Amino acid sequence: MDVVEAKGVCKEREVWRNEKMSGISTEVVSPPLLCGEGPHWQVDEKVLYSVDLTGQCVRRYDPATKTETFIKLGDRQVTFVLPIKGQRNKFLISIGLTLYILTWDGKSSTPSNLEEITSVEKDKKKNRFNDAKADPSGRLWAGTMGYEISQGVFKGKQGSLYSMDKSRNIIKHVSDISISNGLAWSPDRKIFYFIDTDELKIEAFDFDDNAGKISNRRTMFDFKENNIEGFPDGMTIDAEGKLWVACYGGQQIIRVDPDTHKVLQTVKIPAPHVTSAAFGGTNLEDLYVTTASERLNPQQKLDFPDAGCTFKITGLGFKGLPPDEIILS
Repeated sequence: MDVVEAKGVCKEREVWRNEKMSGISTEVVSPPLLCGEGPHWQVDEKVLYSVDLTGQCVRRYDPATKTETFIKLGDRQVTFVLPIKGQRNKFLISIGLTLYILTWDGKSSTPSNLEEITSVEKDKKKNRFNDAKADPSGRLWAGTMGYEISQGVFKGKQGSLYSMDKSRNIIKHVSDISISNGLAWSPDRKIFYFIDTDELKIEAFDFDDNAGKISNRRTMFDFKENNIEGFPDGMTIDAEGKLWVACYGGQQIIRVDPDTHKVLQTVKIPAPHVTSAAFGGTNLEDLYVTTASERLNPQQKLDFPDAGCTFKITGLGFKGLPPDEIILS
């Protein structure tokens, strides 16, 4: 297990300006990763945690010092990292189909501890977890997906969406998912948004926060009907209740209004495969966007030298909500 500290990652990088949105700038804050994913802003520390899914790493970026550290865990894909509330340096992560509690100070070359919690889908050993978030009550919500048949093509309808409460009880909510991806909750906690990438849709469910249950599944936004380039991947929500959706293969992130089902804003990203986003910064006014460098053709590699980097977007004029953290007893 190795740890590398990249000091001054973006000090000498040119700030890339979005040509279509005056006042908005995009700054590189990480080196190119194979598949950057799962950004989570830790409010107390004022740092960004994320993973390099294919690179099997958990990462920590400190914008105050512009330094990044990472730790490599095993030889299977690490798909998310979520802080555990009230337990400093403890995180819930996934490796393959197994959930672990990782204890890491963000600096050391090895974790203090890696405790296995539970596994799912023991009859589908080629599956893996993908995106995950904590809900407003601190439960884990995480989805699985099928294995890669050929480059960029995954076996469909193999995954499910699960939740885990503070007592570590696992509940399956949705089956027959192909590529489980973005999750978000409305500010009033009444709606849960979810993406199965292969469906090219953002779906909405009624959310019962007390019971931890979802119901009344429906389509909220359809990529095909709205002629959106790319596939829906990770997403986050802002303080106005609008969704920011990463478009894998679309070189953009879009702001969607769940009430009107319309795109309110498009922000171009200097990387073809945009994977996820999270608001951060002192006032949650910055948008951190992760991207992937894998599965690029030779021309894309030339055209997008920063593909795979994590970007900080400033000047959007919107703020995020404080991210929820996992609660475990």
